[in-house]
Amino acid sequence: MHYRPLSTTDLRVSELCLGTMTFGEQNSEADAFAQLDLAVASGINFIDAAEMYPVPPRPETQGLTETYIGNWMASRNNRADLILATKVSGPSDSLEYLRGPQLRLNRANIETALDNSLRRLQTDYLDLYQLHWPDRNTNYFGKLGYEHSEPDHSVPLAETLGVLNDLVQAGKIRYIGLSNETPWGTMHALALAEQHGLPRAVTIQNPYNLLNRVFEIGLAEIAIREQCGLLAYSPLAFGQLTGKYRHGARPENARLTLFTRFDRYSNPQAIAATENYLAIAERHHLNPTQMALAWVTSRPFVTSTIIGATSLAQLRTNLASGDLQLSPELIAEIEDAHRLQPNPSP
Repeated sequence: MHYRPLSTTDLRVSELCLGTMTFGEQNSEADAFAQLDLAVASGINFIDAAEMYPVPPRPETQGLTETYIGNWMASRNNRADLILATKVSGPSDSLEYLRGPQLRLNRANIETALDNSLRRLQTDYLDLYQLHWPDRNTNYFGKLGYEHSEPDHSVPLAETLGVLNDLVQAGKIRYIGLSNETPWGTMHALALAEQHGLPRAVTIQNPYNLLNRVFEIGLAEIAIREQCGLLAYSPLAFGQLTGKYRHGARPENARLTLFTRFDRYSNPQAIAATENYLAIAERHHLNPTQMALAWVTSRPFVTSTIIGATSLAQLRTNLASGDLQLSPELIAEIEDAHRLQPNPSP
């Protein structure tokens, strides 16, 4: 396992991060313990969660992901060895069960969310606390076509950062990060931090994979120049890039089989592009899962690639991607395929 600096902090995180959103839905607590044990034994020191997990979010299961992680850390007595990240949810009409109908990134909500996460995780601090999505109305979760609306009743980002600053000073958070953020939002947050002495975002967690490279438009330059590296989520495009859904297959208990709402990477253009990437892997005698993950991890603006699995076999395959070096010839073929069908699933 290789390790990379977390921005300008003194922390070094594994280039692969264990994503946990299946814990409590597709994975039992015993499954979660086994995955966490394997990940740590393989060198992963970085674990990512969220208060709203598992996914798909439901009031009956909300918080189980963090609870499982907390129980595991308590049983293994290894909190000090880990870099632990979680997220606070932004506004949503479907997540009122978290903290009521006024789900905002303001003081009352953030403080309550953080204390609940700390309790479930059985820890008194987080290494990285992320804003899961912006408070304002903007483009995220695949939304295209920015539509500006006035008046803007969102919580000002300066106010949100001010709350996070107090929590950093209280020792409950070490560093903060953004998620599902735009170039404007990222630079605005960084500028406010510099101007007012507020916490500076050290990471941005956005989707990034062979079918969705929109991070490269604007945000990649910011990630490098501002040392606010990408934590790449959905690197396998909901499993499309593994090939398991090829030719319309729907394996038993697979995510797209169980939850048809996850159709972001299932449009005809994405399926056609996927075929091109699977063909590249076949020509080079590579496992397509490992090729797709290794490509994401190799990008210069990526701090860590978030891998998730529902079985130990899948996790072992994902972990092995860290040993794969892609040749310049293969990368050139990937670029050719991208030009044919750029970003079919933004």
